[in-house]
Amino acid sequence: MAKITKDTLIMDIVQINPDAVRILQSYGMHCLGCALAHMETIEQAVGVHGVDLEKLLEELNNLAE
Repeated sequence: MAKITKDTLIMDIVQINPDAVRILQSYGMHCLGCALAHMETIEQAVGVHGVDLEKLLEELNNLAE
């Protein structure tokens, strides 16, 4: 499975692992249906939502294991 990095687009994360939706939503990222999700990286999204990028990346990548 592809590794999720700070440069991965939000919608690509969902395609990599659909279970990522619940993690993203637990961090207040409910914008998965908005147009920005197709153009915004996870790094850009956490900046808007005030989320710890490294912690989120760790959780998302642990889903693949």
